[in-house]
Amino acid sequence: MASEAVVFPVDGPDGVREMRISSPGRILWPGPGISKLDLARYMVDVGKEFVAANGDRPLSLQRFPDSIEGEQFFSKNPPKGTPEFIRSVTVVYPSARAHPQLVIDEPAAAVWAVQMNTVVFHPWPSRAENTDNPDQLRIDLDPQPGTDFDDAIPAALELRSVLAEAGLTAFLKTSGNRGLHVFAPIKPVREFLDVRHAVIAAARELERRMPGKVTTSWWKEERGERVFVDFNQANRDRTMAGAYSPRALAHAPVSCPIEWDELQNVDPRSFTITTVPERLRKIGDPWADLHANPGTIDVLLAWWGRDLAAGMGELPFPPDYPKMPGEPPRVQPSRAKKQD
Repeated sequence: MASEAVVFPVDGPDGVREMRISSPGRILWPGPGISKLDLARYMVDVGKEFVAANGDRPLSLQRFPDSIEGEQFFSKNPPKGTPEFIRSVTVVYPSARAHPQLVIDEPAAAVWAVQMNTVVFHPWPSRAENTDNPDQLRIDLDPQPGTDFDDAIPAALELRSVLAEAGLTAFLKTSGNRGLHVFAPIKPVREFLDVRHAVIAAARELERRMPGKVTTSWWKEERGERVFVDFNQANRDRTMAGAYSPRALAHAPVSCPIEWDELQNVDPRSFTITTVPERLRKIGDPWADLHANPGTIDVLLAWWGRDLAAGMGELPFPPDYPKMPGEPPRVQPSRAKKQD
């Protein structure tokens, strides 16, 4: 039998809201025994930092009606019954269709999302008032089979240097899994395709400096035991788990911002729903000044142009994208060889 609903106060910019959590005892993470109510309380504990990182952005919700071991689905349009205090913004997808997506402006909205069985929050890299122009350059360092988190560390450090040479200040967070996410604040004056090309330029420069350790190969059969720089995460409607968002993995990890001087000794598994609130109380938010000094992608776009002139063209887009100008064939290399 489901436990009775719990109502508790959540403070915010417009005062206290009484938020209801039904089935509060339902276990979302069976291993550590973390419940729906535990998750709601976590969102309150990290509410200020969570909203600073993910608020004022179109948001997709990864929802789990039972537990993280059960069925899941992504919710982009505002669900029926969305409270009036939670706004939405219309965004345009790669298909050219336009739909509203949720925007979180206060901790109570995140608690409501938990009530709707949300576990993972996926924010866009652009703001609600200017959804077509990202204000964050995001790079996903994804260790491939045969590599692990420790292999992503030197790649992240070198990427920081690459971005600094391009005039950008890099910030860092764990992915909540095996990788690292590197963000750089940018002025929202370029559209998604430009930002994608800037990411590719940075990725190629990183690959040149660490050829045996890093790869930009889209096809898995060509990546080898290297860290993949996932440039396609820079595309429109492609999102990463947000800062301080839980992940749907057995030990209830969190995608956690960290300082660069923590990186060499960090254990990403230590950042969980249980531990991150106390970490914030002790050391504060490493991303507090994320948008204090945004840069531009002008230098990276100059590198993109240089590489184009050298014969290094466009890279593959995700399979659900329309065919894009200059894109190479979307055929797995081994299959293309057999066809030849």
